[in-house]
Amino acid sequence: MKKKRSKSLLLVLFLGAGFLAVSLTGNARAQEYTVKDLNEQLVMATLWIQRSAEFRALSYQAYNVAKMMFDVDLQKGTTGKKRAVIVDIDDTVLDNSPYEAGIVDNNFGYPTGWGDWCNAGIAKALPGAVDFLKYVVSKGGDVFYLSNRKVKYKAGTMKNLKALGFPQVTDDRMLLREKTSDKEPRREIVRKEHRIVLLMGDNLNDFDNIFRKKNLDDRAAAVEQVKDQFGSKFIVLPNPMYGDWEGGVYKGNWKLSPSEKNKARKAALIRWNKQ
Repeated sequence: MKKKRSKSLLLVLFLGAGFLAVSLTGNARAQEYTVKDLNEQLVMATLWIQRSAEFRALSYQAYNVAKMMFDVDLQKGTTGKKRAVIVDIDDTVLDNSPYEAGIVDNNFGYPTGWGDWCNAGIAKALPGAVDFLKYVVSKGGDVFYLSNRKVKYKAGTMKNLKALGFPQVTDDRMLLREKTSDKEPRREIVRKEHRIVLLMGDNLNDFDNIFRKKNLDDRAAAVEQVKDQFGSKFIVLPNPMYGDWEGGVYKGNWKLSPSEKNKARKAALIRWNKQ
């Protein structure tokens, strides 16, 4: 009788341990922070880009300032080399917010689907972009599209830009990424035969290598070093969805897990706590 009870007790303990293990595993999985969870943080930023009148106003403002500064340079008359304006593509002249919106509620992120988005060639132009760049060309300047889109996406990108009426969408004006994300060598290509009047972008690396691969504090300090250039030679477009600023949050480690990225983002917040 005692042996049967002992066996019954062992069976109960064994089954109980098994159920506990399954329960703990299930809870751990339920509490795991996923890419889908992280993507939820894109909602407000993407919604602001797509639907706020403030974003449209800021885009027009950027291109209006660019036109004013280009006109100021025109007043100097002929200055040797031909004038050039360099523009980034993504979220500087083309609106990628539909791609960002598309990963919300999904358990994947960049670069999944990015190539398909580029090749589809259906992005819309940012407010003011087409008119300004056409104006530059009408005044004898040249436009260069300097982007870290990979060169394998050139055909879809050019198709997109041409369909929207952007000027000078030719192979020699498309400076896409081949071997490195460093944009300085491609800026040097433009400088060989042109004088760069303006650079326009949504990322500080679009302007100068002083910002490249820096943490948050160093990027802010670099802005102070060249603060007089903003609004005169450097024209910044707003983009809260993504950028190298995010890499600064992760201290350059983009391979962090979704949970680690979430923690890093929240740790970087400057909070007010009522005492």
